[in-house]
Amino acid sequence: MSTPETTYLTWPQIARLGLVQASLGSIVVLTTSLLNRVMVIELALPAILPGALVTIHYFIQLIRPRMGFGSDQTRRASPWIRGGILVLASGGVLAAASTILLSSSVVLGIALATLAFLMIGIGVSSSGTALLVLLAKRVEPKKKAAAATCVWLMMIFGFAFTASVSGKFLTPFSFERLLIVSSTVSVIAVIVTFLAIWGMESPVAKTVQLIPGVDEAESENPSKASFREAFAEVWKESRVRSFTWFVFVSMLAYSSQDLILEPFAAVAFGFSPAETTTLSGLQNGGVLIGMLFLAFITSQAKSQTLTSLSTWTIGGCLASALAMLGLVLSGPIANVIFFQVAVFLLGIFNGAFSIAAIGSMMQFASIGSARREGVRMGIWGASQAMAFGLGGIIGTGLSDIARIILGDPASAYAFVFLLEGVLFVVAAYLSYQTRMQKQTSNISSHLVGV
Repeated sequence: MSTPETTYLTWPQIARLGLVQASLGSIVVLTTSLLNRVMVIELALPAILPGALVTIHYFIQLIRPRMGFGSDQTRRASPWIRGGILVLASGGVLAAASTILLSSSVVLGIALATLAFLMIGIGVSSSGTALLVLLAKRVEPKKKAAAATCVWLMMIFGFAFTASVSGKFLTPFSFERLLIVSSTVSVIAVIVTFLAIWGMESPVAKTVQLIPGVDEAESENPSKASFREAFAEVWKESRVRSFTWFVFVSMLAYSSQDLILEPFAAVAFGFSPAETTTLSGLQNGGVLIGMLFLAFITSQAKSQTLTSLSTWTIGGCLASALAMLGLVLSGPIANVIFFQVAVFLLGIFNGAFSIAAIGSMMQFASIGSARREGVRMGIWGASQAMAFGLGGIIGTGLSDIARIILGDPASAYAFVFLLEGVLFVVAAYLSYQTRMQKQTSNISSHLVGV
């Protein structure tokens, strides 16, 4: 049985999709960072308000599987990317408008802000899921890690560039300037996205993947099943369940240290605000190095071991656990250099495992029942969003509880780091379990093909 040849994306095309991710990031960074500060400082509102709004934007992303199902049914990702960026951009403008309304009416302002952040979550769910589906279908297997690195670096660039440029145009600050800057960023993001995906998918193109054990008619027209039936069909796959739990646990460990690392540096080593900001830069620099290193190795190495994304995922999680242990030990050792090295290594290992995980996600999305890439990618995206939504709350909440029990802030933060290290070990086990299921599935597929 022959399999039609898939037309893979070129590097310029992958870079164009990176511009889409950068556009998504540019809108999100304004709403989750800048508006957070405006609500707390300029409007003197409780910090829990922007925190709750950001949580809403994460939890609404539980609709990602439904968005992925829509992409599967239409067999094209581009319309979902376009529609998603339009909803996201509209939500970004409404979020800025809500801050102006908050200054005169708190109730109406909160109502508009809630609607805005719901739209932001929906827009990210649609565009982000469809973008990953397009990458999963059209990127050559050995380039998946490098492609993931390219796209995510473009997103980080979108964060940094938007924050830097918008900051200059917001000086001196006024609510009118905020609305103008937010609207401008949203419009530019929409234009860039539409241009970036122009001609990326042909309306009549069909990428048919015939799967052993599935006849050609079913592969061409898998089913007109409902979303509930499609979800149940995908969830029966043991690999999907294991990888979903891996994504949740690993991203929970990854995100829950974000809000407590800098406070730990302050209480354990007396770091000033400027020094903790530098520490964050050190960690992010490590993440960048880890991403670039993994992208280079997996795309250039000849050894199957060095190109195995599963191996790098497992190894990255275990190495991240060791780095977390380094943070725990840095307090008793009381050595600033030891602490900074642990933070830098944590960044490297986090960057490597996250890119390996995203590359694995892109590979696994096309393995299983026919034409369900979007549903699988949506499930994993929803799991990641849930982990990020809970990560900050759990990390800070556990540190507060531990502080009451232990009576020492530094020990409390170290205890949470230890728990996060355990989560990374659990994530490594779940990744190993997924790897074993993949091998078993491959053996079964060969037997069916015979």
